Amino acid sequence: MFNIDRRSLLKGSTALALGAALTPAQLLGYAKAWAADMKFKPEAGAELRLLRWKRFIQSEEDAFLALIDAFTQATGVKVTVESEFMDDIQPKASVAANVGSGPDLIWGLYSTAHLFPDKLIDLTDVADHLGGLYGGWVEAAETYGKGDGGTWINIPICFGGNYLNYRNSMIEAAGFQSVPEDLEGFLEMSKALKANGTPMGMALGHASGDGNAWTHWALWAHDAYVVDENDKVILDSPEAVKACEYVKALYDSWIPGTASWNDGSNNKAFLAGEVSVTNNGISIYQKALTEGMTDISEDMDHAFYPVGVSGKPTELHVAWSLMAFKYSKYPNACKALFEFIMSKPQYDDWLVGSVAYLTHPLNGYDDNPIWTSDPKRTIFRDCAKRTLTAGGKGSVGERAAAALADFIVVDMLASAATGQTTPEEAVKQATRKAKRIYRS
Repeated sequence: MFNIDRRSLLKGSTALALGAALTPAQLLGYAKAWAADMKFKPEAGAELRLLRWKRFIQSEEDAFLALIDAFTQATGVKVTVESEFMDDIQPKASVAANVGSGPDLIWGLYSTAHLFPDKLIDLTDVADHLGGLYGGWVEAAETYGKGDGGTWINIPICFGGNYLNYRNSMIEAAGFQSVPEDLEGFLEMSKALKANGTPMGMALGHASGDGNAWTHWALWAHDAYVVDENDKVILDSPEAVKACEYVKALYDSWIPGTASWNDGSNNKAFLAGEVSVTNNGISIYQKALTEGMTDISEDMDHAFYPVGVSGKPTELHVAWSLMAFKYSKYPNACKALFEFIMSKPQYDDWLVGSVAYLTHPLNGYDDNPIWTSDPKRTIFRDCAKRTLTAGGKGSVGERAAAALADFIVVDMLASAATGQTTPEEAVKQATRKAKRIYRS
């Protein structure tokens, strides 16, 4: 039998310090030690349903399910994990909130929780407890986590880094030693890659993760935003027109069809050798590694998005937030699960299993061994600290969540890029949509 005391639990895992995942026995030992002193006590007979997105990395899902199993064995709380395609999570969460029935917990994207804040359990005590233990929350996590009243309506349990994935040999053949760090150079590289028969391509369809990530970067990189700090719509601007013109120039040099891509399309295209550069998390690299595609895994790497006119990063990385509904019969069990997931060493173990697909929202996990295990993974370590939030300059409340869900920025840039409208008209159409949402 595997035994562990409270002191060992607080010090963390020796196995993790060496970069290795915990064995099931070790994980259960830590879970039992945690359960003996957990802050939030589950209700008797508690059972939970948790809805999450279908995994992109098998080892991440395996590590998460092992974590859930250890929680059940340590507390007696049965947790049923259900998975759906990522783009279906938000609609299902909205239905559950409206009808007052469904999963106890849902793992959403960005500002999903802000669509129905009054339907969610107040998690301020959980957030304060975890922040006090693990070095505090990064700024973006705190912004996403809190509702209008300053209470925590969800826990941003991780971020999904979304950076440029590229083939070294292809950009070198096009005359570039690295991905340019400025907008003009990036566009010139895209044109050169097309001329060389190895075009770029990024999702311009309703891709909740990849599509939203790069299009918001492109807008913000030109110092254009949907709203200002007071949530006043300011999208109709020369800067937004320039962003549309820039994206159209990029699109003209890309592989055809990106206007209909979803979150899986760019992965397939890159792994098939159809594109030389796309934006994504670590999942492309990991699939190439695990499936023996050494011609790709050894040739590819990751890069930051170019810095735009402001001179500082304007990135948007996926925020993954777990929320618990008031209709749940077991609110304390929900809180206990939050506490368990985010506590050492089980959270460290999950990060190792995610192989850098997921990034921590608590500063205390900066030293997780996954960040130094492979230099191609290190770039994802600080994405939670570099990212802007879904509201840009504005808040991440219900209106920002609605704007993101309606793909206002994606559709604006896609309309201009594909020639459906002029850049000027695309901006005006998007502005009208934004004003209906923001009521301004």
